[in-house]
Amino acid sequence: MQLPKEFLWGGATADFQCEGGFDEGGRGLSTHDFETDGSQDNPRGITWRLPDGMTGRARSSFFFADPLPEGAEPCLLPGEYYPSHKAVDHYHHWREDLELLAGMNMNVYRFSICWSRIFPTGFEEAPNEEGLAFYGQIIDTCLELGMEPLVTICHDELPLALAEKLDGWSSRQTIEHFVRYCRVLFERFGKKVTYWLTFNEINAVRGYTSCGTHASDNNTHYNAVHNMFLASARAVKLGHQMMEAPLFGTMYAFSAFYPATCKPEDVFAQMQKRRQSFYYIDTMARGHYPAFAQEIWREKGIDVRWEEGDEQTLAEGPLDFVSISYYRSNTIAADSPRAKEVMGGEGNPHLPATPWGWSIDPLGLRYVLNELADRYEKPVFVVENGMGAIDEADENGYVEDDYRIEYLREHLKCLMQAVLEDGVNCLGYTMWGPLDLVSLSTGEMAKRYGFIYVDMDDKGNGTLRRSKKKSYDWMANVIRTRGASLWE
Repeated sequence: MQLPKEFLWGGATADFQCEGGFDEGGRGLSTHDFETDGSQDNPRGITWRLPDGMTGRARSSFFFADPLPEGAEPCLLPGEYYPSHKAVDHYHHWREDLELLAGMNMNVYRFSICWSRIFPTGFEEAPNEEGLAFYGQIIDTCLELGMEPLVTICHDELPLALAEKLDGWSSRQTIEHFVRYCRVLFERFGKKVTYWLTFNEINAVRGYTSCGTHASDNNTHYNAVHNMFLASARAVKLGHQMMEAPLFGTMYAFSAFYPATCKPEDVFAQMQKRRQSFYYIDTMARGHYPAFAQEIWREKGIDVRWEEGDEQTLAEGPLDFVSISYYRSNTIAADSPRAKEVMGGEGNPHLPATPWGWSIDPLGLRYVLNELADRYEKPVFVVENGMGAIDEADENGYVEDDYRIEYLREHLKCLMQAVLEDGVNCLGYTMWGPLDLVSLSTGEMAKRYGFIYVDMDDKGNGTLRRSKKKSYDWMANVIRTRGASLWE
């Protein structure tokens, strides 16, 4: 049991969760820069101010987002901690971090480029050269260390000015600014980067930080997503024109979903639930909306603002591969209040869970890989998977994280079976958070994923020292043996 030599093994990060340096190198403000820290019991939020001076916080998390009050502007408030400003300071530790990843035998590194580091407001005609130079050294060092760069172009964020002046993806104008941004990236890095993701978890984006919409109604949201579909298609077409042999994907949050029982109503509810995610992947991977989109629009009261040429734009920019994050599985019943949502479901009584309540389901990864391979007949790529846990480090920063090793062992074995036994064409696997970083959903450091411990707490206190956990050498051996050691 060994994966092919060309299989890509690596790790994945996001700029606002690891990079920091929010006011350095000519970077402009991003929508995540106004997002506070939080915890399981205290949701993070976007801080805002009204013209009369009143301030407040609108909830902001992976699964939900409240709109800002009418007339409110995001602002930074004294006494609040904003994790993206410092994150884990990859901006100043990038060389050390990349060398640690390469030391695990990784041959790919997935990272996101901060849009506002390249175009500080999003409206500039010329890019910020300091920002391009920063990512240029990341890409060059990856190649020097034997790692393919896998670039996420837009990871759940917008330059602040685009969110405020255009209402983000609600405006068609944002498409033009995105395409200009992509053109610069392709010109500068196109000869060095093969793998690109236009958007991250596009089926989960919601609200101010991701879409720039002040309204949370379905019609506004789905029209913003329509504009993102068009932007991605144009970027894919442009990339294929400008670069020699690029491969484009978009990343989708893709849990396994099971019917709560074998009642026909629950099985049908599971099919409808799955279509909420297929709506996004079908449109982008096939180049047109699926037939059932009409039913989703009718049920949610959506009036998509089509313009002449939209259908052709979608058709001209289908994805080359489908990439997913996979963390857990859920169940769904016909009478569940979450049956019509894109994300979320009920727990599974047959499975254990992480400290954050996410079901641990390795076989579900094999299930969804087959599901996607059969449906799209395109390569698939697991670009996020991992276990958020509470790590207890000793005085040297060492963590005995056998629970993480066990989680990854079982998931990777199921991935290997999907490839070697089921015939799934899987390009690679990038584990989420190879070094500890700030949690997207809760804004805390306590929820750690990494092979590398970062000495920092939820409020940014600590030395930022990097140290190897037990899982570091274990994973290095898995990659060295191309998965064979998993079966020992």
